[in-house]
Amino acid sequence: MTPNPLVLVGASGWQHPAWRGGFYPEDMPDDWLLSYYNTQLQAVYLPAAVWQAASEAAWAQWLYDTRDGFYFVLEPAEAAPAAPASERVLLATPEWEAAHVWWLDEAPDLRALAQRIMQQATTGEPLFVFSRSGDSDLLEQANTLKQVMGY
Repeated sequence: MTPNPLVLVGASGWQHPAWRGGFYPEDMPDDWLLSYYNTQLQAVYLPAAVWQAASEAAWAQWLYDTRDGFYFVLEPAEAAPAAPASERVLLATPEWEAAHVWWLDEAPDLRALAQRIMQQATTGEPLFVFSRSGDSDLLEQANTLKQVMGY
């Protein structure tokens, strides 16, 4: 059994066109993107419209295509269907998000993020560091900071 990580870095969705030929190899098939994404990042934030539209078969494939320590964080939605029953699927209620999510695009200051990580370490609860825009440079910086800090 692996310990729960304190800091998990990811983006809103894994299909960013600007990532082709950079983050993703140019010729990678679309159905391999999530599998590759999960080797580089530890979580993905899914907007309500995305996860609500996913079939049970799609969810089963997504969970199969990702490792055990990878998380799907779901934007809450009104009249939403039930999220898949998995400990790796988390609903980001406003209260939960305030305690567990750092949005890189809104606060790209790495010193402030380092302070938040240290604060989060005192709680033992995970901190999800996400980029809404999929800024791969910010994501790489956040992953590096996490590693430098030993998380």
